[in-house]
Amino acid sequence: MLRTLRLPLLASLLAFGALTSCNKDDSDGLMVIAHDESVYMRNMHEGMAMMEAMPKTGDPDNDYSTMMIMHHQIAIKNSQEELKSGKSAEMKAMAQSIIDKQLAEITQFNAFLAGHPAHAPAVPEFNALQMMNMMQMMKAVDLRPLTGDPDFDFAQLMIDHHQAAVENSDALLKYGRENATKTLAQQIITDQKMEIKMLQDFLLANKKY
Repeated sequence: MLRTLRLPLLASLLAFGALTSCNKDDSDGLMVIAHDESVYMRNMHEGMAMMEAMPKTGDPDNDYSTMMIMHHQIAIKNSQEELKSGKSAEMKAMAQSIIDKQLAEITQFNAFLAGHPAHAPAVPEFNALQMMNMMQMMKAVDLRPLTGDPDFDFAQLMIDHHQAAVENSDALLKYGRENATKTLAQQIITDQKMEIKMLQDFLLANKKY
Protein backbone atom coordinates (compact mmCIF):
# COMPACT_ATOMS: atom_id res chain seq x y z
CA MET A 1 0.00 0.00 0.00
CA LEU A 2 2.78 2.44 0.96
CA ARG A 3 4.64 1.61 -2.24
CA THR A 4 1.57 2.41 -4.36
CA LEU A 5 1.19 5.80 -2.64
CA ARG A 6 4.88 6.70 -3.08
CA LEU A 7 4.82 6.70 -6.89
CA PRO A 8 1.95 9.20 -7.36
CA LEU A 9 3.46 11.40 -4.64
CA LEU A 10 6.85 11.39 -6.36
CA ALA A 11 5.25 12.23 -9.71
CA SER A 12 3.37 15.14 -8.13
CA LEU A 13 6.54 16.52 -6.56
CA LEU A 14 8.41 16.29 -9.87
CA ALA A 15 5.58 18.03 -11.70
CA PHE A 16 5.48 20.82 -9.09
CA GLY A 17 9.25 21.26 -9.36
CA ALA A 18 9.04 21.53 -13.15
CA LEU A 19 6.24 24.09 -12.91
CA THR A 20 8.04 26.32 -10.42
CA SER A 21 11.23 26.07 -12.47
CA CYS A 22 9.31 27.10 -15.60
CA ASN A 23 7.79 30.12 -13.83
CA LYS A 24 11.20 31.19 -12.63
CA ASP A 25 12.57 31.02 -16.18
CA ASP A 26 9.62 33.06 -17.45
CA SER A 27 10.27 35.76 -14.85
CA ASP A 28 13.76 36.22 -16.27
CA GLY A 29 12.43 36.71 -19.81
CA LEU A 30 10.35 39.33 -21.58
CA MET A 31 7.69 40.97 -19.42
CA VAL A 32 4.56 41.90 -21.35
CA ILE A 33 1.32 43.79 -20.74
CA ALA A 34 -2.17 43.24 -22.16
CA HIS A 35 -2.73 45.22 -25.34
CA ASP A 36 -5.81 46.98 -23.94
CA GLU A 37 -3.57 48.48 -21.24
CA SER A 38 -1.59 50.37 -23.90
CA VAL A 39 -2.70 53.88 -24.90
CA TYR A 40 -0.71 53.39 -28.09
CA MET A 41 -2.72 50.30 -29.03
CA ARG A 42 -6.04 51.94 -28.20
CA ASN A 43 -5.12 54.80 -30.53
CA MET A 44 -4.18 52.32 -33.26
CA HIS A 45 -7.49 50.46 -33.03
CA GLU A 46 -9.56 53.66 -32.91
CA GLY A 47 -7.74 54.95 -36.00
CA MET A 48 -8.22 51.67 -37.84
CA ALA A 49 -11.96 51.80 -37.16
CA MET A 50 -12.08 55.28 -38.73
CA MET A 51 -10.13 54.15 -41.78
CA GLU A 52 -12.38 51.11 -42.28
CA ALA A 53 -15.44 53.37 -42.14
CA MET A 54 -13.97 55.89 -44.61
CA PRO A 55 -16.19 56.31 -47.72
CA LYS A 56 -14.26 55.34 -50.84
CA THR A 57 -14.50 57.54 -53.95
CA GLY A 58 -12.58 55.21 -56.24
CA ASP A 59 -10.21 58.08 -57.11
CA PRO A 60 -6.80 56.82 -55.90
CA ASP A 61 -5.35 60.29 -55.27
CA ASN A 62 -8.33 61.38 -53.19
CA ASP A 63 -8.65 58.13 -51.26
CA TYR A 64 -4.90 58.06 -50.58
CA SER A 65 -5.04 61.63 -49.27
CA THR A 66 -8.07 61.01 -47.06
CA MET A 67 -6.68 57.82 -45.56
CA MET A 68 -3.22 59.27 -45.03
CA ILE A 69 -4.74 62.15 -43.06
CA MET A 70 -6.35 59.60 -40.72
CA HIS A 71 -3.18 57.50 -40.67
CA HIS A 72 -1.09 60.55 -39.77
CA GLN A 73 -3.51 61.45 -36.99
CA ILE A 74 -2.80 58.10 -35.32
CA ALA A 75 0.96 58.75 -35.51
CA ILE A 76 0.49 62.24 -34.08
CA LYS A 77 -1.63 60.97 -31.17
CA ASN A 78 0.91 58.28 -30.32
CA SER A 79 3.77 60.76 -30.66
CA GLN A 80 1.99 63.15 -28.29
CA GLU A 81 1.64 60.28 -25.82
CA GLU A 82 5.36 59.53 -26.18
CA LEU A 83 6.17 63.18 -25.38
CA LYS A 84 3.96 62.89 -22.30
CA SER A 85 5.03 59.46 -21.00
CA GLY A 86 8.41 58.64 -22.57
CA LYS A 87 11.78 58.83 -20.85
CA SER A 88 14.16 58.49 -23.81
CA ALA A 89 15.41 61.81 -25.21
CA GLU A 90 15.98 60.02 -28.54
CA MET A 91 12.41 58.74 -28.81
CA LYS A 92 10.93 62.04 -27.64
CA ALA A 93 12.92 63.85 -30.33
CA MET A 94 11.64 61.31 -32.87
CA ALA A 95 8.06 61.87 -31.66
CA GLN A 96 8.36 65.64 -32.04
CA SER A 97 9.82 65.25 -35.52
CA ILE A 98 6.92 62.97 -36.52
CA ILE A 99 4.39 65.50 -35.23
CA ASP A 100 6.02 68.39 -37.11
CA LYS A 101 6.36 66.52 -40.41
CA GLN A 102 2.97 64.89 -40.39
CA LEU A 103 1.04 68.03 -39.41
CA ALA A 104 2.65 69.74 -42.39
CA GLU A 105 1.71 66.82 -44.65
CA ILE A 106 -1.89 66.87 -43.39
CA THR A 107 -2.05 70.53 -44.43
CA GLN A 108 -0.81 69.57 -47.91
CA PHE A 109 -3.29 66.70 -48.21
CA ASN A 110 -6.18 68.94 -47.16
CA ALA A 111 -5.13 71.57 -49.71
CA PHE A 112 -5.04 68.90 -52.41
CA LEU A 113 -8.49 67.59 -51.50
CA ALA A 114 -9.96 71.09 -51.47
CA GLY A 115 -8.92 71.65 -55.07
CA HIS A 116 -9.33 68.16 -56.47
CA PRO A 117 -12.86 66.71 -56.61
CA ALA A 118 -12.86 62.94 -57.03
CA HIS A 119 -13.37 61.84 -60.62
CA ALA A 120 -13.66 58.74 -62.77
CA PRO A 121 -12.43 56.31 -63.78
CA ALA A 122 -12.50 54.50 -60.45
CA VAL A 123 -9.53 52.30 -59.55
CA PRO A 124 -10.87 49.54 -57.24
CA GLU A 125 -7.46 47.80 -57.32
CA PHE A 126 -6.00 50.72 -55.38
CA ASN A 127 -8.72 50.63 -52.73
CA ALA A 128 -8.27 46.88 -52.26
CA LEU A 129 -4.50 47.25 -51.90
CA GLN A 130 -4.88 50.20 -49.55
CA MET A 131 -7.15 48.27 -47.17
CA MET A 132 -4.99 45.15 -47.37
CA ASN A 133 -2.00 47.25 -46.24
CA MET A 134 -3.99 48.61 -43.31
CA MET A 135 -5.13 45.15 -42.26
CA GLN A 136 -1.56 43.86 -42.43
CA MET A 137 -0.47 46.78 -40.22
CA MET A 138 -3.04 45.84 -37.58
CA LYS A 139 -2.03 42.18 -37.68
CA ALA A 140 1.58 43.23 -37.16
CA VAL A 141 0.83 45.47 -34.18
CA ASP A 142 -1.52 42.89 -32.64
CA LEU A 143 1.39 40.41 -32.66
CA ARG A 144 3.78 42.80 -30.90
CA PRO A 145 4.67 41.83 -27.30
CA LEU A 146 4.09 45.13 -25.51
CA THR A 147 6.29 45.75 -22.48
CA GLY A 148 4.72 48.76 -20.77
CA ASP A 149 7.91 50.73 -21.46
CA PRO A 150 6.55 53.77 -23.36
CA ASP A 151 9.72 54.35 -25.39
CA PHE A 152 10.13 50.71 -26.43
CA ASP A 153 6.46 50.21 -27.27
CA PHE A 154 6.27 53.52 -29.15
CA ALA A 155 9.23 52.43 -31.30
CA GLN A 156 7.78 48.96 -31.97
CA LEU A 157 4.35 50.18 -33.04
CA MET A 158 5.64 53.14 -35.03
CA ILE A 159 7.71 50.78 -37.19
CA ASP A 160 4.57 48.89 -38.22
CA HIS A 161 2.65 52.14 -38.63
CA HIS A 162 5.36 53.64 -40.86
CA GLN A 163 5.62 50.44 -42.90
CA ALA A 164 1.93 50.71 -43.81
CA ALA A 165 2.45 54.33 -44.89
CA VAL A 166 5.36 53.27 -47.10
CA GLU A 167 3.31 50.49 -48.69
CA ASN A 168 0.30 52.75 -49.30
CA SER A 169 2.57 55.37 -50.80
CA ASP A 170 4.10 52.73 -53.09
CA ALA A 171 0.54 51.83 -54.16
CA LEU A 172 -0.20 55.49 -54.91
CA LEU A 173 2.91 55.76 -57.08
CA LYS A 174 1.58 52.78 -59.05
CA TYR A 175 -2.08 53.82 -59.39
CA GLY A 176 -2.15 57.58 -58.76
CA ARG A 177 -2.76 60.16 -61.47
CA GLU A 178 -1.73 63.45 -59.85
CA ASN A 179 1.79 64.82 -59.51
CA ALA A 180 0.97 66.56 -56.21
CA THR A 181 0.08 63.32 -54.41
CA LYS A 182 2.89 61.38 -56.08
CA THR A 183 5.42 63.94 -54.85
CA LEU A 184 4.01 63.70 -51.32
CA ALA A 185 4.01 59.90 -51.49
CA GLN A 186 7.66 59.79 -52.52
CA GLN A 187 8.61 62.15 -49.69
CA ILE A 188 6.74 59.99 -47.18
CA ILE A 189 8.53 56.87 -48.45
CA THR A 190 11.95 58.53 -48.12
CA ASP A 191 11.31 60.02 -44.66
CA GLN A 192 9.60 57.04 -43.11
CA LYS A 193 12.06 54.45 -44.38
CA MET A 194 14.80 56.49 -42.69
CA GLU A 195 12.74 56.71 -39.49
CA ILE A 196 12.05 52.95 -39.54
CA LYS A 197 15.81 52.33 -39.54
CA MET A 198 16.28 54.73 -36.61
CA LEU A 199 13.48 53.05 -34.66
CA GLN A 200 14.93 49.60 -35.37
CA ASP A 201 18.37 50.76 -34.20
CA PHE A 202 16.80 52.04 -30.97
CA LEU A 203 15.07 48.70 -30.33
CA LEU A 204 18.29 46.76 -30.97
CA ALA A 205 20.19 49.00 -28.56
CA ASN A 206 17.50 48.64 -25.86
CA LYS A 207 16.47 45.01 -26.20
CA LYS A 208 14.08 43.64 -23.58
CA TYR A 209 15.05 39.98 -23.97
